[in-house]
Amino acid sequence: MKFVLAPDKYKGSLTGLEFCDAVAKGIKQVFSKADIMRLPLADGGDGTIEVIKNYLNADLIELSITDPLFRPTQASYLLSRDRKTAFIEMSEASGFKLLQKNELNASKTTTLGTGELVVDALNNGVEKIILGIGGSATNDGGMGVACALGYDFLNENRESLKPIGENLIKVRQINKTGIHKRLANVKVKVACDVSNPFYGPNGAAHIYAEQKGAAKNEIKSLDEGLKNFARVIKAELGIDVQNIKGSGAAGGLGGGAIAFLNAELKSGIELVKEIADFDTSIKDADWIITGEGKLDMQTLSGKTIAGILRSAKKENIPVAALCGILDIPKRDLQNSGISYAIGISEGITDINLAYRDASKNLEQAANDFAKMLLREEKISTFW
Repeated sequence: MKFVLAPDKYKGSLTGLEFCDAVAKGIKQVFSKADIMRLPLADGGDGTIEVIKNYLNADLIELSITDPLFRPTQASYLLSRDRKTAFIEMSEASGFKLLQKNELNASKTTTLGTGELVVDALNNGVEKIILGIGGSATNDGGMGVACALGYDFLNENRESLKPIGENLIKVRQINKTGIHKRLANVKVKVACDVSNPFYGPNGAAHIYAEQKGAAKNEIKSLDEGLKNFARVIKAELGIDVQNIKGSGAAGGLGGGAIAFLNAELKSGIELVKEIADFDTSIKDADWIITGEGKLDMQTLSGKTIAGILRSAKKENIPVAALCGILDIPKRDLQNSGISYAIGISEGITDINLAYRDASKNLEQAANDFAKMLLREEKISTFW
């Protein structure tokens, strides 16, 4: 039998590769000659960089950049060994994780550091950049990234503006004369899993700025700033970012990436599957086994498992989900396309114990699943 192991991480306890090791061990105890393919995945959020490293044959490049509050810090990105592809996770340079809670301030933060990582990749001669934009602490519409690349944003007096959220309202003109020479020759894809517009009631500021430290009155001001910025981008660059699905992602960096990097927005899990050559690799598989820490309705709306189910359906391959916790009504689970599911922590009341024994419990769950397959010939659904 051919098993494809394609998990996300168990946050806080197991990486995707550790999941694969435990499940493979459990299966091999039953099907000793099974063909087992390890294809850990991610959806563009935290931890994606570790997954991508497996497929890009890449090195970690570390450099000094600017953090969201303009302080020097160290950050890294992946550069493939053939130097053709870079993977950049904006959270490494412009993310929540770099700030204390009392430092969060969507009006004052910048994506400049993310742009500095992009510039370093360009200087290294890459032909393709993959940009993950989850976990941002910013609401600057991508102005910081653009400044790092040589764009200059001017106010009504033709003075250069600092690339922060509160200055979006002041932008009147974009100076494009200093743009990095290699930018036009590089293909940029952005992992984006939200559909928010640039501005408005469902835009970047109104939906996300509060969790980035913005007060109620600041949210309104930031939204007006994004509206103004979109107007200037349309006038100067001919791009209507407001009408592009996902442009409000990462404080407007989704739209900014389209405008200033000529980027293409793609679903995070679909982009990772493309890098992993997932759809080709699963052909002729008998089962795909996936999993993550908690399977709930959000999981099925655009996360890793949802992407796996789309691919599996095309090839008519059953999917088993071995998760830490199942928090989803049985009816919804049955309708999801998942053929078998189990929560390996069911009945464990001590969360620390569940974390500690995750690998052992997962191995046992995989072993139990394999034994069931041995008993149930040609049965594709176990409900």
